[in-house]
Amino acid sequence: MNSITLFPFAEYWWFYASFTVAVMGMLALDLGVFHRNAHAVSMKEALGWTITWCVLALTFCFAFWQYAEWKLPQDPRLIAAGVTAEAAQAIARQSALEFLTGYVIELSLSVDNIFVFVVVFTFFGIPREYQHRVLFFGILGALVFRVLFISLGAVLMKFHWVIWVFGGFLVLTGLKILFAPEKPLDPEKNPLLRLLRRFVPITPQLHGQKFLVMQNGVRHGTPLLVALMAIEFSDIIFAVDSVPAIFAITREPLIVFTSNIFAILGLRSMFFLLSGVMHKFHYLKYGLGIVLIFVGLKMAWLNEAFGGKFPITWSLAIIAGVLGSSVVVSLLFPKPAETHAGSAG
Repeated sequence: MNSITLFPFAEYWWFYASFTVAVMGMLALDLGVFHRNAHAVSMKEALGWTITWCVLALTFCFAFWQYAEWKLPQDPRLIAAGVTAEAAQAIARQSALEFLTGYVIELSLSVDNIFVFVVVFTFFGIPREYQHRVLFFGILGALVFRVLFISLGAVLMKFHWVIWVFGGFLVLTGLKILFAPEKPLDPEKNPLLRLLRRFVPITPQLHGQKFLVMQNGVRHGTPLLVALMAIEFSDIIFAVDSVPAIFAITREPLIVFTSNIFAILGLRSMFFLLSGVMHKFHYLKYGLGIVLIFVGLKMAWLNEAFGGKFPITWSLAIIAGVLGSSVVVSLLFPKPAETHAGSAG
């Protein structure tokens, strides 16, 4: 049963195509209608979009569950494997929970991206009214890279030794987050930016919301382009952690693909909602480290220890509990500087 792909690409190519078209349509509507004119995204607007993307993800999860409950009992491969209709419906419920768990993991791991966005925009002096445009194209590039990483991961996961490599990598990454000292991010040391400056001269000043401008007959990049490249590079780095993490939850490429996409789509609004208060969640990074260690152990050891599949309900509860606890502890025990500031006021 574990070797059966429930939603193989050959049978569900129409879904991948339809889903991609729908995502492109939503992005076009976002940039072409709601953000056609550059403006600073308010907290109210960011909250509205964050809720919208979360509701869309949950709606998809429910629709996916209903479809799987109808489709899987009729699947000839499951019938040939002796899977009863009741067992197929249980698999359908588990698949929906895997999507939800994967979505939570990907969304929580994206929090690190928010820290990077803040540093990049501050370093290059990008005004708030242009940040949405930079993030829009940054997310667009992230979608392309995630598809590539997921496709590669789906192929590699067919080899058992890769499971051990991915699992060990996630555990080591989690331990690094927990115990390694934090290093300040310096966008100027980004190798992609150094490469960019070799081929494209960069203007020191902004030119509205343009990424490229012509000066003296030569095309120049603006600080917006530099910020975009820094954000694209950071997402590639984060994808190295997040894609193996979702494969620890499920081996179904369709679930990995959709949960990743929904998490990335909600990242921009989450940035504008949380960027001003992220410093308050100073224990969240430890929660993320523990989550990575857990999913690494799940991939390399716990799945086999539990007969091939660690209970997905337990996974969701553990991940949500760890992340929620780290947020609560951060609020209960603020940094000393915040404590002094609060008492002074």
